[in-house]
Amino acid sequence: MQNFPTLTSYGAAGRVTGSKHLITTSSGEKILLDCGLFQGEGKEGQELNRNWGFDPSDIDFVILSHAHIDHTGLLPKLVKDGFNGVIFSNSSTSDLCQIMLADSAHIQESDLKRVNRRRAEKNLEPIEALYELADAERALAKFHVIKDNVEFEVGSNTIARLIPNAHIIGSSAIHLELQSPDNKIITLTFTGDIGRPDDQILAGPFPFPQSDYVISESTYGDRLHEPAADAKEAFLHLIQKICVEKQGKIIIPAFSIDRTQEIIYILDQLAFEKKLPHIPVYVDSPLSIKATQIMELHRDEFNPKILEYITKDGDPFSFPNLHYVSKVEDSKAINDIKSAAIIISASGMAEAGRIKHHIANNIENPLNAILIVGYATPFSLAGQLTSGKQTVKIFGDEYQVFAEIHRMNNFSAHADWKEMVEYLSCQNPKLVKKIFLVHGEEDTLGAFKSHLINAGFNDIQIVEQAVSYTLF
Repeated sequence: MQNFPTLTSYGAAGRVTGSKHLITTSSGEKILLDCGLFQGEGKEGQELNRNWGFDPSDIDFVILSHAHIDHTGLLPKLVKDGFNGVIFSNSSTSDLCQIMLADSAHIQESDLKRVNRRRAEKNLEPIEALYELADAERALAKFHVIKDNVEFEVGSNTIARLIPNAHIIGSSAIHLELQSPDNKIITLTFTGDIGRPDDQILAGPFPFPQSDYVISESTYGDRLHEPAADAKEAFLHLIQKICVEKQGKIIIPAFSIDRTQEIIYILDQLAFEKKLPHIPVYVDSPLSIKATQIMELHRDEFNPKILEYITKDGDPFSFPNLHYVSKVEDSKAINDIKSAAIIISASGMAEAGRIKHHIANNIENPLNAILIVGYATPFSLAGQLTSGKQTVKIFGDEYQVFAEIHRMNNFSAHADWKEMVEYLSCQNPKLVKKIFLVHGEEDTLGAFKSHLINAGFNDIQIVEQAVSYTLF
């Protein structure tokens, strides 16, 4: 017996990370939109990463909106736990996942070694890694690359299409045509993470077809960003204050994809305009270096403004005094530098990777500054610093926060509430049966719901974890 399709979210429901939205079709096929890792969610997130809420072996297909780890980071565990289907993505997302999933496995391995040493000292059982490099490689072997804006078949009765949305390179909304039991077509679009209309690097976001149902992200549904055009001057002012006047360092936790490249591009412009002070800039992240190389291979996704700049400058990600750091010994050597410098390192929430070492080495010096340039969950180190905590734990040790803490939303790759409403204006509100809100915190979800009602959308559902919604 056939039933109407259903939507059940097992991640990014009432929270920001862990994107996982399960579509069960009328014929019983199971399509998972994203398979993300919960990040910066504390112990609850760690528990959620180990418990699916569904049987991975029941999943037939995965379609990815983009490569960020909170949207792809549990793919290796999905395969490890029994998934044997196909993973659909575009070329950019596939290329990025090749480096990101391997990096995620490596970070888990190195972080767990440290955690398990501490557990052994307390006579506690060691914690098993979510997955290993071999699991990541098995997941990558299941990727099937499709082109943007081209329809493709998913299973026996579903048609899908990816529509670029300018969040990061390769990011897309996922548009589905689902079949109802009476052979009518039900359309659903998952926005993924919505990019900004004036992104420094990427073209878009582009409109998506009229849909019966929309699953919309809500990350910044309660706030407005500062104008992106102000980012360069604000950044230059901070560099002048910290690096020139105080001779201190600016430490920037930055996501390896898009955020790091956007910061480098702005610094490149300042150097081209001869405004950038003569100080070293370190990009200390092997993943960021590889991601930058991948972005260079996908210039077809760049907007006209940066393409025009490239004709004058040649390379938007290279300027004098810019140093890309891969080797561990070179990363450690940065900490011995006593003079002014800018250090950009992953991760963006300062939850893992080399950035934690750089923060630990510089946070107690009042000459320095830590610049937060993206979204950070409250539990994450970046979130704690943004909230004004005076003492933080890094690798189990307590540090006093004497460095200046700055936040710039100009760099955000997420649209604010006005930009999201503008993005959704491609829809006739009267023809949208329901908008499902995901990927947001409780207060944010409520605020964005109000903004959507004011924009003419009538039925707004704040999605609950593991609750199924029928698509009529």
